[in-house]
Amino acid sequence: MASSKKPASSDLLQSVSDRLHAQLTPGRHVTVALSGGVDSVVLLHLLHRLQRERAFSLSAIHVNHQISPNAADWAGFCGALCAKLHVPLVVKNIRVPRRSQAGLEAAARTLRYRAFAELDTDCLLLAHHLDDQAETVLLNLLRGAGVRGAAAMPEVRRQGEGAPIVRPLLEVPRAALLAYAKRHRLAWIEDESNLDAAFTRNYLRHAVLPAIEQRFPAYRQTLTRAARHFAEADSLLDELAAIDMASVARDGQLKLALLQEYSPVRAKNLMRAYFASQGMPALDADRLDEWLRQLVGARGDSRMELGVAGLVLRRYRGEIWIEPDTPCPAADWQITWRGERELALPELGGRWSMIPVQGEGLSVAKLGAAPMTLRLRQGGEKLKPDCGRPRKTLKHLLQEAAIPPWQRERLPLLYRGETLVAAPGIGIDCAYQAAPGEPGLWLAWVLTNTQ
Repeated sequence: MASSKKPASSDLLQSVSDRLHAQLTPGRHVTVALSGGVDSVVLLHLLHRLQRERAFSLSAIHVNHQISPNAADWAGFCGALCAKLHVPLVVKNIRVPRRSQAGLEAAARTLRYRAFAELDTDCLLLAHHLDDQAETVLLNLLRGAGVRGAAAMPEVRRQGEGAPIVRPLLEVPRAALLAYAKRHRLAWIEDESNLDAAFTRNYLRHAVLPAIEQRFPAYRQTLTRAARHFAEADSLLDELAAIDMASVARDGQLKLALLQEYSPVRAKNLMRAYFASQGMPALDADRLDEWLRQLVGARGDSRMELGVAGLVLRRYRGEIWIEPDTPCPAADWQITWRGERELALPELGGRWSMIPVQGEGLSVAKLGAAPMTLRLRQGGEKLKPDCGRPRKTLKHLLQEAAIPPWQRERLPLLYRGETLVAAPGIGIDCAYQAAPGEPGLWLAWVLTNTQ
């Protein structure tokens, strides 16, 4: 647990140096998110001091949300500060929608982190401190957050392929940062919105937490300690979900028969992890309970569809599928194939490929000069992919191949004139198959809009 004693200037410098030991190495590029407030100004000043002895590259980024009438002045302040310290600065101007369903604060945060993710840097440093962490824990609990939300802000956060985000001041109280800024005669700006009690966080900061501090003076440290406990519990839940995913998931689909063997609590934990792995946004507790009830409670042969955020969840043959909810193309859709090796067909949600092979696949010679087209299934089509077996209806072949119904509606079929030549995932008609040693084309249909 962090001490409540305000660290001296040298102690603060050493603390940041220790926490960033792996990041502050010669040749590494480190970027500070600079708002102009006292917290980020102190962090930039600390990193500037450390740069002299650690030989890393330092830069800063300022995100101008263009909300406050003073936003341009703040950007100017950050520019002047970085020029004085000889630190390169990137200014990102973003426009936050005023009527976002998530709220102004949440919308601004989303766009801010999107700008961070575009940075060309090895590490991004944020100046969140002990008070921020305590506020976040309490705020998330009051909003009914689960274990992950109660864990608040991690010290290190990975953002996909982007640079990791590190918060080296999470155990430092704001009072210590103010003392450092005054000791080093630093200037900073004050965001007037921080005094607006209409924002929930400001209400907690100015009206609730001072009252709590009178009775629980160490509340910052204890709430932060609780956040670490929640983070450990969340990590264990992630590990359990990974174990369960390895047992229950196959090729991106979830096997319901295996999921039904789990307790409801364990099943929900797995579903959260599965939804996240498939790009689906987190569901609230009530919706997750209802979806799980429908999925595991439906009859074995029943089909269902549930939509959220442009995605659709389907139950088919005892499996759960998640794909983008794209409209079905017109039944008379068709295009001419002129021998292209690659055709992107976004309206069908995939990519058509023809790969040259020898002695297998589609015979180049047998295609001749007749017009070739790609079309959709109309019903009644027949194909003979196995020369030793009778011709079958395409419907029967698609069922045998276990291709889901919604994918059958978007499956491009290759025609020579009015004759069905090939169906991806099913095969090539016997009459058009390449002979041994003959040049052929291997047909591939790759779905590009699945998660």
